[in-house]
Amino acid sequence: MIVMKLFLCIVFSGILGLSLLMIIPPQIAGVIAFGIIVGSIFRGLYLLQDIHKKISSVLPNRDKVQQDDSL
Repeated sequence: MIVMKLFLCIVFSGILGLSLLMIIPPQIAGVIAFGIIVGSIFRGLYLLQDIHKKISSVLPNRDKVQQDDSL
């Protein structure tokens, strides 16, 4: 199911990119596409940081003593 959503997003992005290039000049379309890509990357990094904060607050902290005892 996740693969299908990813495939649909890729197809939709391709259609959107082609239509964007046909409607407006390539320079403006390039700037808009760059903004969309960089904005998506920054959003993904923000979500990864948020997930990391939530997971690290739930997991117990390990001491070096506890790690050495497991050997």
